[in-house]
Amino acid sequence: MPYIRRDLETFFKANAPHYPVVLLTGPRQVGKTTFLQHISEEGRCYVSLDIARDRDLARSDPELFLERYAPPVLIDEIQYAPQLLPVIKAAVDRDQRPGGFWLTGSQQFKMMREVTESLAGRVGIFEMMGLSNCEMERRPAKPFLPADDFLPAPDGLTLPGLFRRIWQGSFPKPAASPEMDHDLFYGSYISTYLERDVRLSGNIGDLPRFYRFLRAAAARTGQLLNYSDLARDADVSVPTAKNYLGALVSSGVAALLEPHFANRNKRMTQTPKLYFLDTGLCAYLTDWSSPETLEAGAMAGHIFETWCFAEILKSYRNCGRRPALSFYRDFDQVEIDLVIERDGVLYPVEFKKSADPGRESAKHFAKLEKFGKPLGMGAVVCMVRDCQALTRTCKLIPAASL
Repeated sequence: MPYIRRDLETFFKANAPHYPVVLLTGPRQVGKTTFLQHISEEGRCYVSLDIARDRDLARSDPELFLERYAPPVLIDEIQYAPQLLPVIKAAVDRDQRPGGFWLTGSQQFKMMREVTESLAGRVGIFEMMGLSNCEMERRPAKPFLPADDFLPAPDGLTLPGLFRRIWQGSFPKPAASPEMDHDLFYGSYISTYLERDVRLSGNIGDLPRFYRFLRAAAARTGQLLNYSDLARDADVSVPTAKNYLGALVSSGVAALLEPHFANRNKRMTQTPKLYFLDTGLCAYLTDWSSPETLEAGAMAGHIFETWCFAEILKSYRNCGRRPALSFYRDFDQVEIDLVIERDGVLYPVEFKKSADPGRESAKHFAKLEKFGKPLGMGAVVCMVRDCQALTRTCKLIPAASL
């Protein structure tokens, strides 16, 4: 499979040299190791803690491990041997040479806490998500903002073409190799990676029960999170559902989008929305066997919104930014899918799986005026071919140009 250049590369190369330790986080199979090996200088050794022999040495004798694998070194899956972190700290304190240690790891709360406690002030933390639409199209990307200019939708990304991309997902292997068997990849991913990493981060022992929860959560992507309903459908307690979902979020599989409020107004919802960050995994867990059945099915609108949200999130994280993203919903069930806050300005965004969404799709944007902040250009991300004005304060943006 040919290497696909990652948008994170520019930000990484500009900032990694300032730190003696670099940690690249993200879910399994998103390409962390491939990325670091591709941009690494000659002479950096590589070791994976997935290998039992090296993992056991790192745990039992971390000093000997670092003698054997001296910097500059790339250590894969650092979460399996946190015993290395104090030894790395001591080595860094003796030699402040930038870039001596490159580490990768899944996003897990315990690992991140140990890294930040052991290597405070010494580590630069970068995050990698699955392939973005721009990366697959091999075109430049920048953080999404409705006020910017947008190119026409790429050829071939009509509604069927876009749903094929949504169904394939953003993991590099299936995304870049359409001939790969979809069910085989995602079934293997769950059994060999996700179960192990999520169980490690969330103290999950009952894997069949967790798998039921995973399927129930995937069926709710793009929707308000109701823990009671989710727990009932997964046949677990509400505290267990919260623990399981926390494991999914900490391992980078899912994200929660919080509601926008200036204060906790009783007239506004305080419930977050749930998004799976890989739509291919989501489609597999909810038993959509083809792009065509997914596009025509009951989940089409929610999974379209999920894909659009994930692409916008990637556009920021690939530039090293933490965007202020939220959504609006009041108790009259008036909702705005996404609110982006940049420099004190609110930009409302709606997602519509339609080529002709109409003016009513932006009719609630003025609701954001209650927050006392200026409103920027709004957007309806939809299936139009070219970017075009909907009103003076809102434009239609092709989903395929994200």
